[in-house]
Amino acid sequence: MNAIAKVGAFAGAVVALGGLGSAVGASVGPLGEPERQTHKEHAANGDGNTGHGGHAGHGAAGKAPAATGLNVSDAGYTLDLVEDRRQRSASATLRFRILGDDHEPVTRFETAHGKLLHLIVVRRDLATYEHLHPVMATDGTWSVTADLADAGTYRVFADFRPAAEAEGLTLGQDLFVAGPYEPEPLPPAAATSTVSPYQVDLDGHLVAGKTSRLTLTVTTDGEPVTDLEPYLEAYGHLVVLRDGDLAYLHVHPEGAPGDGRTEPGPEITFSAEVPSAGTYRLFLDFKHAGQVRTAAFTAVAESH
Repeated sequence: MNAIAKVGAFAGAVVALGGLGSAVGASVGPLGEPERQTHKEHAANGDGNTGHGGHAGHGAAGKAPAATGLNVSDAGYTLDLVEDRRQRSASATLRFRILGDDHEPVTRFETAHGKLLHLIVVRRDLATYEHLHPVMATDGTWSVTADLADAGTYRVFADFRPAAEAEGLTLGQDLFVAGPYEPEPLPPAAATSTVSPYQVDLDGHLVAGKTSRLTLTVTTDGEPVTDLEPYLEAYGHLVVLRDGDLAYLHVHPEGAPGDGRTEPGPEITFSAEVPSAGTYRLFLDFKHAGQVRTAAFTAVAESH
């Protein structure tokens, strides 16, 4: 993804507007081709500019799912990375399994926004971000290519819904990439992010324990973008990570393409609720002119 997210034990929520798709028996495979979208930052820019270049909690409108991703195991499921120690590589193959309480790989999942599973990979200093869509083999092993060119400790989030469950969940596991590592400072809070040739402006403020309306407006060359393209069955996807523990929240915008009332830009509006005051990193994925881009923001949630 080019240059802008249920975590157990994390009280509070983000309103996720959108629904889960149809049940898919994933006992045949491999299923499709893996997708890779990347976002990287290597400088703290005062204007929120970004550098280089899912989903548990997809509840119905008005239902606030719990934040997730702090646990490697939850609700009888475990995220199992085949290798959690890696060498640096810009095209590393990540392999993992979702294990059930019988320690066997799960092979049947529900689709969520067109995909059986969404994988988010971020370095713990929040300087890099990837939203990936792996494919699953018949034995339940998922694989996808990830950019691990930079050393450091990463957090891998698997966002999925087993076919046997009524709700989705997100599990997280650390991934260690060897090599010299200097953690980067978090960019300061700003209401504008530049993803050339686009500018994305954020209107709204996060308030702990209270639903906040966030509107993101996409422009290019000073003109509003009014022909955003659907990406994963929405005009935008927002991943929110809390600085410090990387508690994960994934939200979708109000409305959906083709519902007769949601315009394809320039505005994408989300309702979000964070459980604590503090600093958060927001990654907005949107698609235009056939390409998915990511605008990143730092936002500070105020006390209620």
